[in-house]
Amino acid sequence: MSDIILGIETSCDDTAIALVNSNGEVLSSVVSSQVDIHSEYGGIYPEHAARAHIHTILPTIDLAFKKAGVKPQNIEAIGVTRGPGLISSLLVGLNTAVGLGMGWNKKVIGINHLRGHLRSADLEQQRVKYPATILLVSGGHTFLAYMKDINDISILGTTRDDSVGETYDKVGRMLGLAYPGGPAVDRLAKEGNPNIAFPRPLLNSKFEFSFSGLKSAVSRFLAANPDALQADVAASFVQAVMDVLIKKSHNALKNYRSKSFVIVGGVAASPQLRQQAEKLCNKMKVELCLPPLKWSTDNAAMIALATWDYIKLNIHKEPIAQLQLPIFEF
Repeated sequence: MSDIILGIETSCDDTAIALVNSNGEVLSSVVSSQVDIHSEYGGIYPEHAARAHIHTILPTIDLAFKKAGVKPQNIEAIGVTRGPGLISSLLVGLNTAVGLGMGWNKKVIGINHLRGHLRSADLEQQRVKYPATILLVSGGHTFLAYMKDINDISILGTTRDDSVGETYDKVGRMLGLAYPGGPAVDRLAKEGNPNIAFPRPLLNSKFEFSFSGLKSAVSRFLAANPDALQADVAASFVQAVMDVLIKKSHNALKNYRSKSFVIVGGVAASPQLRQQAEKLCNKMKVELCLPPLKWSTDNAAMIALATWDYIKLNIHKEPIAQLQLPIFEF
């Protein structure tokens, strides 16, 4: 058996391709960004995203093979994101994977995007020790889960409305910041004081999240206070988000014995969240497991590494696009 997986990730706006071995070593990772395409809209324009994937996916795959110094016959299989995500973008990756699989005589396995995020913490080196508590915070999802091992995962609580990443992007748009809004909000927040009393939705609920009320509170505040310092608004918003995330993560670590606290998803790149999580883990005496910054956002290396889990368990999921999947379902 070859020891290389080709990973393809097109669930949203970036065309990502990677070649990864079973130890999590990334032989190559190439991402074709669409930031310039979507920046004028302040968010993802789905049909533009799909068309961009069509133009870039084959050249990006070629470049990934060249950088890794391997050929298609050297790979064991193709792992491709089957969902959740934008249906038109998913179809580009899936159809490409199926076509290549037929041409190269390689099996194609559809991968749950969220399982990919989970595996991002073990890229380049093994970090996660079980049992573990996981906080997934991305543009489309926010939830807490408890993992006895990689295949035994229980969801503790999810968001009832907007995800953290979605809320960040919308607040960034309210503040007139460039797309993507999340990193821009974090940068601006460092310059301000968190002196505005924004709400902490569902703060006293054990594991459930809600962020739409916070988003609306920021909108109302800006409408009533057009001259407010934007840096203070950003700092106050970020502090409200951190208070919610850290309080509920504390609840999970307190109620479920864990060796590791794992944070994955695009918002795992937030410097404020990393700093607050480190303090929490020091207090709770658990190991903080974070993916390197380059593996926090959507990437194909995490999809390729997750593909090894499917292969080792002899699970073959047909590459069929699915807008939503049960969380962490294989």
